[in-house]
Amino acid sequence: MDNATFNLDILQLEGLNVSPESSFPAFILLLLIYVFIMVSNIGLVVLIFADRSLHLPMYLLFCNMSINDVFGATTIIPPLLSDVFTPITDRYIYYYECVVQAFCGHIYATWAVALLMVVILVGLSVRLSRCRWVIHNPFCDNASLFKLSCEIVLINNIYGLGYTVVLLGSSLGSVTLTYLRIAMVCLSSKNKALNSKALQTCATHLAVYIIMFVSGSIIIILHRFPDLSDHRKLASILFHVVPPALNSVIYGLQIEAVREKHLEITVYFML
Repeated sequence: MDNATFNLDILQLEGLNVSPESSFPAFILLLLIYVFIMVSNIGLVVLIFADRSLHLPMYLLFCNMSINDVFGATTIIPPLLSDVFTPITDRYIYYYECVVQAFCGHIYATWAVALLMVVILVGLSVRLSRCRWVIHNPFCDNASLFKLSCEIVLINNIYGLGYTVVLLGSSLGSVTLTYLRIAMVCLSSKNKALNSKALQTCATHLAVYIIMFVSGSIIIILHRFPDLSDHRKLASILFHVVPPALNSVIYGLQIEAVREKHLEITVYFML
């Protein structure tokens, strides 16, 4: 059966292995995280667009990041919420929905800069015939798509690894250069308050970046080890949940002008 070709329109998601006793706490936790991501990021976008004094490149960058986080979280978290109470054997998704979810998930991690690269990445997987119908993941990604095929996927692996090296390499390089410049400014400055604020902002940002970088690398590595699928699922969730939940806090609330107004909007929405 594994070598047969049957391009079924419906696939089965392996999903999270949550016990009945843990279903409700897991649902509440994911729901609270999702609400926080939506409220904090949308609140930040509304604040920046409503206040003309915040129409500066730095704050517009925060807007772009918040919109990206809302997009990524909405792609991943709602399906997880529905899966918590669904038996593992009854979790299904249409193939075209799986392709869209995989595409959106990769755009979230790379945004518009790598749009063409993501189109090629997912396109190489869509071209393959399918002989399997189980997605061994809580949601669809590119690796899950090409694993449905029994064809030789050497091209997919080579391009996927190259894409990952370019993405992670450019990301790591830009972060390194940015922090080197910040460190040089701090070393040449005698303003202790400014240096302390820069250190605080950089430390929190670096913590989230490390979580995202490590979890993303673990996902790529563990896709090659089927026996460690539970660990890969956890890394996948961390990759798509933790950064969106913390980015608005790190980039928005570290700035006094944003912090005061953002707090008012968040309280308003929560009430």
